[in-house]
Amino acid sequence: MTAPDAAIEAVATTETLLVALDFDGTLSPLVDEPLTARMTAGARAVVDELAALPRTTVALVSGRTLADLRVIAEHGDDSPIWLAGSHGAEFRMPGEQATVSSDAAADTADGTPADITDETALRDLLTAEISRAVAEIPGVRIEPKQYGLGVHTRTADAGGAEAARAAADRLVQAQAPTWRRRTGHDILEYSFRHEGKDSAVRHLRERLGATGVLFAGDDVTDEDALASLEPGDLGVRVGGGETVAALTVSDIDGFVEVLETVARLRAAHTG
Repeated sequence: MTAPDAAIEAVATTETLLVALDFDGTLSPLVDEPLTARMTAGARAVVDELAALPRTTVALVSGRTLADLRVIAEHGDDSPIWLAGSHGAEFRMPGEQATVSSDAAADTADGTPADITDETALRDLLTAEISRAVAEIPGVRIEPKQYGLGVHTRTADAGGAEAARAAADRLVQAQAPTWRRRTGHDILEYSFRHEGKDSAVRHLRERLGATGVLFAGDDVTDEDALASLEPGDLGVRVGGGETVAALTVSDIDGFVEVLETVARLRAAHTG
């Protein structure tokens, strides 16, 4: 048995399993219009299969706002799938309304609680200012987010993307220097909440009493969670790029094959 095979079997046969998955680029292809993203048919089938197994919880862990994540995941009120949006600042448990992570204090740099109302007003101001600053750059879109904003450059050329990022950095640094800055596939994000996908996975692990975690992602924003995994867990990187993940697959279809193996082993173990 190879090391990856042994790691897959170990996580699949743990007592209580959390399968925590990034969405864009991991279960769904990256698209030009963010709200048109959907899981591939294979990803949807195996996610649903895993979610139906005993002592197994599937959670989607995304930088998307919770509202948008529900849309692209086609997540109904009766879904058994847990959601962590805004990089772990928002949660939705099956049968419950959205809530906030217990460790999400939204602290300022000096440790005092931030005034969310003031930060939201600043978010709106910066969204408007950055939108004006990049209005003449083709292919750039500014996305208001629950706790910040995103600068999408997927359809911009390299020069336009660089100019848009520079303009956004200049305005945010001047007015919100303590906000968290993240880069991803053709997106630059700013947030006045400092949670990451590592804190989201930790919160879910503790809430569920998981004895093992499978986490997968495709981008630099997923590396915090991959680096936080413990012995007996399994981290999977989908696509290229530097990673601390124990297992790398080339694309979504390759990752679906990994999940199908986990589902098969898990069904035999829990059945």
